[in-house]
Amino acid sequence: MAAETDIPTDIATDVDTVVPADVPADVPADVPADIPTDIPTDVDTLTGWGRTAPTLARVIRPRTYEEAAAAVRACGARGAIARGLGRAYGDAAQNAGGSVLDMTGLARIRAIDAEAGLAVCDAGVSLHHLMEVLLPLGWFVPVTPGTRYVTVGGAVGADIHGKNHHVSGSFTRHVVSLDLLTADGHVHTVTPGQPLFDATAGGMGLTGVIFSVTLRLLPVATSLMAVDTERATDLDDLMDRLNATDHLHRYSVAWIDLLARGAATGRAVLTRGDHAPYDALPHRARRTPLAFRPGQLPGAPAYVPEGLLGRHTVGLFNELWYRKAPRRSTGRLQRLTSFFHPLDGVPHWNRVYGRGGFVQYQFVVGYGQEETLRRVVQRIAGRRCPSFLAVLKRFGDADPGWLSFPLPGWTLALDIPASLSGLGAFLDELDEEVVTAGGRVYLAKDSRLRPELLDAMYPRLADFRELRGRLDPTGVFVSDLSRRLAL
Repeated sequence: MAAETDIPTDIATDVDTVVPADVPADVPADVPADIPTDIPTDVDTLTGWGRTAPTLARVIRPRTYEEAAAAVRACGARGAIARGLGRAYGDAAQNAGGSVLDMTGLARIRAIDAEAGLAVCDAGVSLHHLMEVLLPLGWFVPVTPGTRYVTVGGAVGADIHGKNHHVSGSFTRHVVSLDLLTADGHVHTVTPGQPLFDATAGGMGLTGVIFSVTLRLLPVATSLMAVDTERATDLDDLMDRLNATDHLHRYSVAWIDLLARGAATGRAVLTRGDHAPYDALPHRARRTPLAFRPGQLPGAPAYVPEGLLGRHTVGLFNELWYRKAPRRSTGRLQRLTSFFHPLDGVPHWNRVYGRGGFVQYQFVVGYGQEETLRRVVQRIAGRRCPSFLAVLKRFGDADPGWLSFPLPGWTLALDIPASLSGLGAFLDELDEEVVTAGGRVYLAKDSRLRPELLDAMYPRLADFRELRGRLDPTGVFVSDLSRRLAL
């Protein structure tokens, strides 16, 4: 590495997972007596970002690799799972009655090679902090999801994807190597192509605790995006536009109105973007072309009345959002954070669904299965699911992780209030459509999938289970997700 960094490692504290104070605990915490007493530890109720299915766990906050290893050795019969900033929507970073390792205390950027475009960082470093440090040097993270408040370890464990999957693939395609603590207490340096790497990429933290990651970066000339926006009149119009011109842009995403019906079913606002070159900036902006200035609005209130996001409210929002979008605009300059992470500007936005929380449902079906996508969109529209956060994207080539979510095809993600009547049965029906079409749902967002569908969705699941059985025969690494789905 060309240079060591000496960079503050503060991680924003206003984006911690929100947990209602009065939720009941499902399982008493298993607290072994041999945990080192000097490691910060407490018992807390945890949820995912969707704020559903709260469970109680012993939360351990290691400050060094040695403390993390000691915590794993002393985790007790209910095992342990690593947790970052709590942005998995479901129960992937929960462990009822067991231990949860809060890795955000291990958050040092250890080295940056500004010539080769490589960074070495602890697993607890957030993408937000990486952007703060890298952008002034002319580099950017290679893949970012809809929030920058995820840790690097979480990005590997969920093998996150972004608006550029059709060009760049998932996050772990850009990982050069990672250091992983396995159940036997050994730390392994693993690289792409090795079975342990491919099981860890998208493996939801179940192969071990990631300590550090060496990441390949993306060069950029500015911190602004050149953005094209256009409306699509219906789902077929949207898919035609995406098929025709997606390859011309690094980033592409469509907001889709899932309450529109009839001839307008699937109408959408399509947004594409590329990192703006220096000569596209107005004269004043050229003074600080790589400035990182994320804006922020007031946070959502702690209490939001139930039913606020009903069909009528969301229907009005969707109508206004569609109408205010330009029929076509090109080259509009936009802040990087506004393009990638608009919701990060509203701290605790997940509270707007009320105490009942919400379910995020994301699936992918392959190219050639467009009729399945049409049926699912029509069923959601007919069911009148009040979703104002619904996006459609195209995926490129499949990723190497055995449990990585993307496959070449169409992916639709939507948020739905968990209190919606009959939601579970309805989503079960959609799962059947998806699995029949050879598709799958995203484990990092799941909170309710039936385990019997998992083998059909993830063909390498047997290999994952076999490797897990050899590496971790006593089940040291476990989560509510892994118990629910028998991973």
